[in-house]
Amino acid sequence: MDNTLLAKKLEAKALEIRKDVITTCYRSDAAHLGGALSLCDVAVALYYHYLRYDPANYLAPDRDRLVLSKGHSGCLLYNIFADLGIYTFEDIYNGYNKVEGAFGQHPNRLYLPMFEASTGSLGHGLSIAFGMAMALRNDGSDSRVFCITGDGELDEGSNWEALMSAANYELSNLFLIVDRNKLQGCRPTEETVRLESLEAKLRAFNWDVVSFDGNNMEEIIGTFDSLPPRESQKRKKPLAMISNTIKGKGVDFMENNPLYHVAGLNADTYERAMACLNKTEVSR
Repeated sequence: MDNTLLAKKLEAKALEIRKDVITTCYRSDAAHLGGALSLCDVAVALYYHYLRYDPANYLAPDRDRLVLSKGHSGCLLYNIFADLGIYTFEDIYNGYNKVEGAFGQHPNRLYLPMFEASTGSLGHGLSIAFGMAMALRNDGSDSRVFCITGDGELDEGSNWEALMSAANYELSNLFLIVDRNKLQGCRPTEETVRLESLEAKLRAFNWDVVSFDGNNMEEIIGTFDSLPPRESQKRKKPLAMISNTIKGKGVDFMENNPLYHVAGLNADTYERAMACLNKTEVSR
């Protein structure tokens, strides 16, 4: 497919998923919208085009793996998996943020085996992804492993142990995606623990690094089209991908607003959010 047409197709899907996320959080009285919206474009590109992944056989041994280390954005993948037909949206509405529901505000693989790991206790996902990449290499598989972290999550030292180890073993089948929306909790990352220069830090740990606009579908496509070939047995540097995004992307009053790391929606803010997304659709 021509990349211009692909970008339009994926942009339309990302807008649809953003609406689903807003509706799910409103109906379930749940939060963590900002990071889900910033990550939406990259996640849609992966699940609808770039991952080797069959929703009808989501545990296929030759699948690509995606570890959502920033588990507080689980609602995003809940809605993507529903859209892909793994379960229904009603399943989410009936179980999200419920005491005995399967859909917690952080994903639990015990209840949702389509997730590669139970995450949300930040800093664990990259170590898990490292283990998966090592195992796949040992099995002779050409499957890829992607790990998505938040940028604030990089305050956790376990990430840097995993970065050092992955570089040591030259895991060319491991890809780190940092959702670099520059906000963590209720304040900017650079006012908490400074990350810059993040690219220099990652290179110093002997990773290859690319940076791109993670809310621009054409840049996302160009970046993923440029990934090295599937050569898990060829030892070379793993790749870190800095996805520069806007927290709350797509909903004007949520964008770069620290409140929407944890704030939920009432009837008024839900209508405002949907009106904003519908306006985007009309203007396309």
